[in-house]
Amino acid sequence: MTTLIFGHQNPDTDAVTSAMSWAEFQRQSGNTDVEAVALGDLNDETKFALDFFKKDAPRVITAANGEPVMLVDHNEAQQSVADRADSTIVSVVDHHRFANFETAAPLFIRAEPVGSTNSIIYEMFQEKGFTISAQLAGLMLSGIVSDTLLLKSPTTTDLERKILPELADIAGIDLADYGLKMLKAGTNLAAKSDLDIAEGDAKSFDMGGKTVRIGQVNVVDLDEIYARQATIEATLKAEAEKNGYDLFVLIATDILNSNSAGLAFGEGKDKLEAAFAAKFDAQGRLALPGVVSRKKQVVPPLQAAFEA
Repeated sequence: MTTLIFGHQNPDTDAVTSAMSWAEFQRQSGNTDVEAVALGDLNDETKFALDFFKKDAPRVITAANGEPVMLVDHNEAQQSVADRADSTIVSVVDHHRFANFETAAPLFIRAEPVGSTNSIIYEMFQEKGFTISAQLAGLMLSGIVSDTLLLKSPTTTDLERKILPELADIAGIDLADYGLKMLKAGTNLAAKSDLDIAEGDAKSFDMGGKTVRIGQVNVVDLDEIYARQATIEATLKAEAEKNGYDLFVLIATDILNSNSAGLAFGEGKDKLEAAFAAKFDAQGRLALPGVVSRKKQVVPPLQAAFEA
């Protein structure tokens, strides 16, 4: 029976490439019956990375159908495959918080508060003395660049600062040049629908008994979001009402200037204001200077505001 390896729904580059790197770790460990898959279509940034390093895109699944699974880059049930409860979870490798997570059987877990799941897997390759090919190094590097915004995100740790140059050397690329091109590839809003922008990287969280949906989109100019604000907000409203989200937040992040702006629909906008000690302006925008990380700078204060 094949063990499926996957990251979270609406997969980003770290979710996709960490599934691939964890699959290769398993193969070098002697577990060859594994497959890296994805829980959704790939974004433009991830497609750029796979094309650059000549790696085929993974198969997209909507159900595990009872196959054993290995989780990377997530652990919360609402972010995972819909029928996860019907599968045996064999392992988890993650760098996020743990929430609503329980299993019926013992399993392997490796979790560290670092910038990327690929960072953890790289450590494990080094510990075992396993081989990292140039292609795999490029894929792992891409996941780390994505999650740390090329080392600019506050989620960056000394581990990423150490290993990114090492992976770039193995991959044979210029880290700064490649990293910026990859990040910019994911900011082409003209090719994205309003639904793509709102839901493309969205995750759901349980906060004080409320379902809070938080999406994030990278841009090189926040005016691109402002120009489409009315239709994006209509999409947030439609998705919230259709799926029962109590609050749907979209964080638009300027990757060049390391600032963000927030748009939102639903009850709890006051919680968002309380979390950041700021107010939505007359245009319905919440200025978030210096905020670039959903995991470290958005989820924790918003969770605290909902549970206060």
